[in-house]
Amino acid sequence: MSLQKKWKDLYLQIVNRNDYQLERREIMTKPLIELQNVSFQYEHTKVLHNISFRVSEGDFLAILGPNGSGKSTLLKLILGIAKPLSGEVKLFGESVSSFQHREWIGYVSQKSNAFNSAFPATVEEVVKSGLTKKIGLFKRMPKNANELVVDALKAVGMEEYLDRNIGKLSGGQQQRVFIARALISEPKLLILDEPTVGIDHENVQSFYDMLARLNKEQQITIILVTHDVDTVSNRISHVACLNQTIHFHGYKKDFDSISDEQLNGWYGHSVRKIH
Repeated sequence: MSLQKKWKDLYLQIVNRNDYQLERREIMTKPLIELQNVSFQYEHTKVLHNISFRVSEGDFLAILGPNGSGKSTLLKLILGIAKPLSGEVKLFGESVSSFQHREWIGYVSQKSNAFNSAFPATVEEVVKSGLTKKIGLFKRMPKNANELVVDALKAVGMEEYLDRNIGKLSGGQQQRVFIARALISEPKLLILDEPTVGIDHENVQSFYDMLARLNKEQQITIILVTHDVDTVSNRISHVACLNQTIHFHGYKKDFDSISDEQLNGWYGHSVRKIH
């Protein structure tokens, strides 16, 4: 092979590698979630109006809003459970209506907080049931299922409760178990609906610390919705204020500079941030 041919091949390798790295960076910076001019109503009652925002990979977003502001409805639109009246919802760059990789999303609903304490299941059984999302409902559990359960429980600090009855745990402990159930399918995105309901105020900060570790160490993008401004932690990276429409969406530090009076106007009643 001539020297000229070698230099040409080397040049093409460098160009191709640079093109690949550029393409990969573009993919990495694409939003995981994108809503464009989304509106929704139940019969004749408008719930959400002209919602537009993006959630990027690595964000830890808290969506704040009073009861009845449309927070849970917004999550249903993101998950594809409900269809918008107008506008577009995208997941990982695809229309939510055609998105196939549901195992990429872990979801813990608000109903998890009202778990039947008499339900005869162990923590291990509850977490292991989360594997059905990844492998299918009627398929055999993988050989390493027990190992996956332990890893998921370790991630939320609950591995020592493996054999305990789920109904005997506190509200905060149950919530961690349900998050472990969502984690066992190795999601890229974790969505939590009112996750701090039922958790003692003293334990809310440690709960946020646990979520922050998942966000940083396992690189899971997290969205949670809450009506309680007081519980919003500095662990959050971004905040969105919702009351039928988006009044604010930005960094937590910028949210902290918003006056209580302005926040009261968005909420429709008196609220106060605790720094």
